[in-house]
Amino acid sequence: MSGHPAIRCSGLTKYYGETLGINDLELEVATGELFGFLGPNGAGKTTTIRLLLDLIRPTSGSVEVFGLNPRTHSVEVRRTIGYLPGELSLYEGLTGHQLFTYFASLRRGKSLDHAVELCERLDLDHSRSIGDLSKGNKQKVGLVQALMHRPPLLVLDEPTSGLDPLIQHEFHSILAETAAEGRTVFLSSHVLAEVEHMASRVGIIRRGTLVAIEDVAALSSRVTRRFDLRFANGAPSLVWPDIPGVIDAHVVDDTAHLTVEGSVDPLLKALAQHEILDIVSRESDLEEIFLSYYEDEDDA
Repeated sequence: MSGHPAIRCSGLTKYYGETLGINDLELEVATGELFGFLGPNGAGKTTTIRLLLDLIRPTSGSVEVFGLNPRTHSVEVRRTIGYLPGELSLYEGLTGHQLFTYFASLRRGKSLDHAVELCERLDLDHSRSIGDLSKGNKQKVGLVQALMHRPPLLVLDEPTSGLDPLIQHEFHSILAETAAEGRTVFLSSHVLAEVEHMASRVGIIRRGTLVAIEDVAALSSRVTRRFDLRFANGAPSLVWPDIPGVIDAHVVDDTAHLTVEGSVDPLLKALAQHEILDIVSRESDLEEIFLSYYEDEDDA
């Protein structure tokens, strides 16, 4: 695995008959990276994952996992991966413990110690029959089976579906630890907030085409903030759009309603001589930036 990226896709294309799954995907994920793969349902995220795992075959192009072709080196590739599918299907007649024991035996007798530790951290009772578990607890079973053998590459499709916020927070900690150990996480989601605090980079896919790969820090710098500023002596008669960063402004009586992109420092300096009675600030979620990649004239 040394010297190779964890994932490399070159011209990767998949058609289902005449229906496009993904088109000419060029993507490289470094070893040890926590990479977010974002797009709405039907954008091509799951198709890409299934091609990585050799569950389906490409129409054209190629995919490599640690430099290996998943088709010609299927066993070697599968040994490196922990996988959580988006539509999880489990042996519901087994208990969680029995399922983990079964998977450990398939992996040549891997220890259950890490599985038990993960169950404790995710608050999962692995002695219960899987068929009796709630959706959220079944999702925990899926997470544990993906993580339990400490794979070099984690491929997770909508991993936090059904998890409550406290468990999501613990899961995020587990993923951060995984990346800190030098292992790779490929996290597919349609919710930007799920990855914005964990991933170093995100790929954004739309209608089967990768439209952007961005550093999360670069996305964050494009966050807009909304300000409602109430002044003591009426809103000043400034030319608001001339203030760097102010992209929208309207004034009602003694209050200015502003939208600012990037640094707010120029705005603060422009207002330094004016008495402000109240400030209300609302930061836009990165979800709004994410959605901007899907806008075109037809959408408008």
